[in-house]
Amino acid sequence: MTDENSGDNRLVAERRQKLQALRTAGFRFPNHLRRNALAGQILDTYEGWTTEALEEAAVEVAVGGRLMAKRVMGKTSFAKLQDRSGQIQLFLQQGALPAELYQAFKGWDIGDILWAHGRLFRTRTGEISVRVERIELLVKALRPLPEKFHGLTDQEIRYRQRYLDLIMNEDSRRVFRYRSRIVQFLRSYLDALEFLEVETPMMQPIPGGATARPFITHHNALDRQLYLRVAPELYLKRLVVGGFERVYELNRNFRNEGVSTRHNPEFTMLELYMAYADHHVLMDLVEQMFRSLAEFLFGSATVRYEGREHDLAEPFRRASIEELVLEADAGLERGQLRDVAALQARCTQLGITLPPGAGAGKLLTAIFEKTVEHRLEAPTFVTGFPAEVSPLARRSDGDPFLTDRFELFIHGREIANGFSELNDAEDQAERFRAQVRQKSAGDEEAMFYDEDYIAALEYGLPPTAGLGIGIDRLVMFLTDSASIRDVLLFPHMREAGPRS
Repeated sequence: MTDENSGDNRLVAERRQKLQALRTAGFRFPNHLRRNALAGQILDTYEGWTTEALEEAAVEVAVGGRLMAKRVMGKTSFAKLQDRSGQIQLFLQQGALPAELYQAFKGWDIGDILWAHGRLFRTRTGEISVRVERIELLVKALRPLPEKFHGLTDQEIRYRQRYLDLIMNEDSRRVFRYRSRIVQFLRSYLDALEFLEVETPMMQPIPGGATARPFITHHNALDRQLYLRVAPELYLKRLVVGGFERVYELNRNFRNEGVSTRHNPEFTMLELYMAYADHHVLMDLVEQMFRSLAEFLFGSATVRYEGREHDLAEPFRRASIEELVLEADAGLERGQLRDVAALQARCTQLGITLPPGAGAGKLLTAIFEKTVEHRLEAPTFVTGFPAEVSPLARRSDGDPFLTDRFELFIHGREIANGFSELNDAEDQAERFRAQVRQKSAGDEEAMFYDEDYIAALEYGLPPTAGLGIGIDRLVMFLTDSASIRDVLLFPHMREAGPRS
């Protein structure tokens, strides 16, 4: 055990002793006191008031929050109280409070949760403060907060104990407030376009809608194997068949894959479907929606991420996957872009390993991911993905090797994926069968054959365009966060050792 842990254990023991003394004196974690103001509201409202105006107005406030700092100077004390809106200073004088209460306050610890009532005034340094007339301890904190001058800088602890991170780091609180506003904006934007928000099953008999390895569970009462959804796509398109022509879902998806700065096994997607539209319509929608979102958040379409400015007011580039592979000088000539032997040889040179039987489409996409993705700094719609890697997308009329599909990349990261939906039931059935063959050959991410979805298509899916937006990656971009763990309140982590 380290000296640091020994010190923490000693402090916890001391605090437990204090709590026991409080219990003996009748302390019962009171819940009868109410606030009438928040720290941020107070500062925003009265920041421009003079010292004289505050004294004359005699503004009374009741505040509550966590004790973040305390300075006892004999008969006077200062404290910082933190609530969801910020911090407010408390000023306590021995003569203004009962002697036993002032003495009790001196024994309270950083991290305790307090309630205070008093009048606003400005200190000699000009800081708006509460001259405390009543104060009570609401909650005794048994564990000490991290040392205040250095804050909580250990990334591992920040992710595993998010509550500590939120207490100590305003930047973290800012990120998650932005996340909430982003989701709120997207809902409002789509609602205004007459999209209907719906909910689809998270446990599914067949995992469909994406090429991904699923999590498997078992339902005891039904005695059947179920899968956590990898995507809601096939259920949402069933709804379009049923006549809901514009639907969306802000959903949690689960994919049994590794973790990285961009991947978490559980993540949030916005998925929408729009009848009588194609992928070009969706590219226009995404571009305008992202531009409007930036303006909503920042008052400008300019977003700064990892030291680079991205002007979302500029038209997003649109380029095909084949065009970009040639631009990147990936070691291929135009005549080799669909040559399996040439593509396989280039994959071997690049250290890319794929399951046996991969065709030209899969090989080309793997080369794109290896050589091009990280170079796409400015917002870019990558179009023309091969049908082999797009089992749910409509084939291009002029080139059946390709599909009417796009992916949006910003700063080298995929943020959105959309396409004109495949609504030919027979073509879809054959592509499902091809996926089953790939799965039998060892591709664990290949799709299952979904017989009921084929039946739905046979009733007729109108011309439809579908879109998925990775909310976590979008939040990363808009909050200048380097890792997906920075924008997930409770990211998945490897098992930690025992906590002392």
